[in-house]
Amino acid sequence: MNALDECHARGFLYKAVGGCNDIKRQVNRCLSGERSKKSGRNRESGLQRRQRIEGVWAKMDEGDYSALEEFTGKKHDETKKGI
Repeated sequence: MNALDECHARGFLYKAVGGCNDIKRQVNRCLSGERSKKSGRNRESGLQRRQRIEGVWAKMDEGDYSALEEFTGKKHDETKKGI
């Protein structure tokens, strides 16, 4: 990225005629790889969270709200309507 900044500092005309294109492609390739890694980590985290939530829902369907209380950190009030 520093090399790209240095290339752009050479001036508008140098940048406009494609003098920085190779450096820009290298930076894009690097950033794309990092974005892909981060996306994979986020996807895995989301799947784990989803499994955990589905487990809580399954217990709630059975009438056991203890998992919900652990998940949210709040006590379940069965007198509330709509729950």
